[in-house]
Amino acid sequence: MALEAFEEIVETFEFLDDWEDRYRHVIDMGKAMAPLDDAFKVPATKVDGCASQVWLLPQISGQGPDAVFQFSGESDAMIVRGLIAVLHALYAGLTVSEVMKVDAPVELARLGLDEHLSSQRSNGVRAMVERIRKVSAEAH
Repeated sequence: MALEAFEEIVETFEFLDDWEDRYRHVIDMGKAMAPLDDAFKVPATKVDGCASQVWLLPQISGQGPDAVFQFSGESDAMIVRGLIAVLHALYAGLTVSEVMKVDAPVELARLGLDEHLSSQRSNGVRAMVERIRKVSAEAH
């Protein structure tokens, strides 16, 4: 179910043997994302459950199950900003009904992130996934 952008991350991770290289790649992905305007860094976009500051700004185009899900996001932690980029590759451009079908733990496990993130970071990723699913469910 994963998008081509996510499959490219999977392939890159298979190529990079060392976890430090993989972390660097995730951080570089985060650096490549456009920054979120400060006007959107408000309580309504803040994700609770993350150790660092995280904001996700969903953008739904259309209505009903075929509405297209997009989002932008930002964090004050470089690795978390990279994790937002990974989630963006996993979800952005899907319809809201497709978002609901993504098994994020299974997809992210393909990257081995679950084994290499601290429990706080893993909780933060779960909180971001929950927010994405909640927004999509509400738009569905």
